Amino acid sequence: MNEKNIYTLEFNKIRELLASKAQTEGAVEMALSLMPSDDVDEVKLRQRRCADAKRLAGQKGNPSFGSVRDISSALERSDKGATLSTRELLDCANVLRTSRGLLEYIKSDRKFDTSLDEIFLRLSVHKKIEDQIYRAIISEDMIADEASAELSDIRHKIRKTNAKIADLMQRYTMGGSFSKYLQENIVTTRGGRFVIPVKSEYRNEVKGLVHDTSASGATLFIEPMSVVEANNELRELQSREEFEIERILSELSALIASVSGLIRLNYSNITLLAFCFACSELSYAMNAVEPEINAKGAVRLENCRHPLIAEGKAVPVTVEVGGEWSMLVITGPNTGGKTVSLKTLGLFSMMAQAGLQLPCEKASVRVFDEIFSDIGDEQSIEQSLSTFSSHMVGIVNILNDMTENSLVLFDELGSGTDPVEGAALAMSILEEVFERGALCAATTHYAELKAFALEKEGVCNASCEFNVDTLKPTYKLIIGTPGKSNAFAISEKLGIPERIVTRAKGYVDSGSRSFEAVIEKLEEERYRLMAEREKAETLRREYEEYKKNAEAELQRRLGSAEREAEEAKKKARQIVDSARATSDYILKQLDDAKKAKDAENFGDKISDARKNIKNEVKSYRQSNAEEDKDDGYVLPRPLKKGDDVIHRTLGSKGTLIEDPDKKGNVTVQMGILKTKLNVSQLKLVEGATVTENGKKSAAKTYRQTVSKNFKPELDVRGMIGDDACFMVDRYLDDACIAQIYSVTVIHGKGTGALRAAIWSFLKKDKRVESFRAGQYGEGDFGVTVIDLKHK
Repeated sequence: MNEKNIYTLEFNKIRELLASKAQTEGAVEMALSLMPSDDVDEVKLRQRRCADAKRLAGQKGNPSFGSVRDISSALERSDKGATLSTRELLDCANVLRTSRGLLEYIKSDRKFDTSLDEIFLRLSVHKKIEDQIYRAIISEDMIADEASAELSDIRHKIRKTNAKIADLMQRYTMGGSFSKYLQENIVTTRGGRFVIPVKSEYRNEVKGLVHDTSASGATLFIEPMSVVEANNELRELQSREEFEIERILSELSALIASVSGLIRLNYSNITLLAFCFACSELSYAMNAVEPEINAKGAVRLENCRHPLIAEGKAVPVTVEVGGEWSMLVITGPNTGGKTVSLKTLGLFSMMAQAGLQLPCEKASVRVFDEIFSDIGDEQSIEQSLSTFSSHMVGIVNILNDMTENSLVLFDELGSGTDPVEGAALAMSILEEVFERGALCAATTHYAELKAFALEKEGVCNASCEFNVDTLKPTYKLIIGTPGKSNAFAISEKLGIPERIVTRAKGYVDSGSRSFEAVIEKLEEERYRLMAEREKAETLRREYEEYKKNAEAELQRRLGSAEREAEEAKKKARQIVDSARATSDYILKQLDDAKKAKDAENFGDKISDARKNIKNEVKSYRQSNAEEDKDDGYVLPRPLKKGDDVIHRTLGSKGTLIEDPDKKGNVTVQMGILKTKLNVSQLKLVEGATVTENGKKSAAKTYRQTVSKNFKPELDVRGMIGDDACFMVDRYLDDACIAQIYSVTVIHGKGTGALRAAIWSFLKKDKRVESFRAGQYGEGDFGVTVIDLKHK
């Protein structure tokens, strides 16, 4: 794509927005150098990667890219045998650590395949080298004692020698006989050797080597002879330390050189992934959708919003070209939105071909080999070009370079010269573009071009709406209708005398007046039809809503009736079975009583029979009640005062007049009666229930919302301990819901009190597997990295 068109359509500003979302240096460079592609397969691949990054971010949140830096030059130097600096070694280790984290990200909680899997799985892990570097280098200017046994021994001796020197210096600075010779009772250094500040007049009282004098000459910095040998020993140890550190760095650089190809590939893949997730972040920010990509066909953008206009101010427009018509002629008043519509069409095409999603409701675009634009005033005094000449130079280049697979955009075509000649030239240029098969959109005020669009098959008029009553544009693009410039109406509203406007109308030829009158009638008819259409659409929506609610209510009532009928049948069967069993038992007891009529203990047997019958009837009632309890019903939530309930056995309705006690007993008002029942005997009245499917759906929706908004870092700097622990507690809940098992809390270094409070809290938290201070590149002791237990 021509760089001039990139800036004319403001695609360079979209690249800057994209760069602001990138998390690594390489991704920022990729964003700022992003260009649209004219290869259909490449465009589709870019769009798939952006869509898949958006899906992953929605499910898991964005992965951490560790602020990876460009390590290309460091790897080149290591390949040549050079010793890398601590900064370069840490950057290389950061690439290895980030690669490991990205692999864990894609492999954990994996629910679907993506086009990014191939890039993720190209990452390689080399934890041994990563650990060696982080174990040896604490920060950019600090090597750990544990980097080697030799370095540990040397530093141990340095500490001992320093202690020895401190002891020797104390006799000069601790208030002894030498104190009167000193300017101050301190020990300082000059040239790496410990010295004391001696007054110049006592030069001969302190034996030693003079290393420096003050600016005034009143103070000499002398190394006492008693510490010369110790200082010499210290300098020797320091030289050995520097040599050992150089050896360690050289050894680590050789390790990096041995896997430089692997690290280089990792860096390339991390950069590509960071770029893809930057595209997804921009898509979220713009509320964008994935466009349909075609090699041929129409460009259709439904309710698209220009991404560089503030969201509250951008008016959605629908633009289509390339289907029934291959050319769109846009007319309307100044500041009505014609140029914005033109730029939106070109910019969206560039964005889609660059792999970015589009801020609209729905989009279908085709891949162009070039997008040409002639927009704005490019007059040049230096090149002796007027406005008209500069436009013609640009149009000549477009006509020379365009193909049938190009998109051409003209703003105010033919302006800047005689209106009659300009209109004729504009019409001829549009015919040339039309005949050569390129898609085209042009803005104009010329009535001749409006007529050209009406008469020419394959060319369509469009207009930007303008409210003459308020003298404000609505910025809506109307396809199929030419627009009026409204110069007379606007002038009269702004205060031009009516006689002048009337006289001006008389100067317009009758053909133009007739044409403008036809357009005005068309506008009035369109407004009337739009009002009727909106009214019909409102009625249709209301009817569909009513129909939906009525059908749902009907289904609910049918379902309720079926359930009640089934329950009634079941209870009737239970009653009949119970009555039959009870009667059989009574008859048997009567037969037994008849046989025992003459027995001596007849009265006792009658009494036993009555007792047995009563117990049998009671057992049948209890069995029926148990069957009611075992019907599978579970209260959807704990009952509370004021709930409407149904007795599960009797079917009577009632209302709870108190909350249940610890045993589940509660008082229920049933009509005029109050009775004590257990909650196991009650059902919640339908309509107050929450189904299990509803619970699962709500839980799933909540988890998706938490995952989408979850950030891998929590910043609690500036908080007091209790507030910070409260925020960390909530943050860990969200992490568990989103199934993110490694998170970072930023608390800053300060006095260490906030870190101590958070660590004390984490030690007691059962969700925490382990936690540690950040390593170099993660934030050192200013952050805490927390690993959570996997469920």
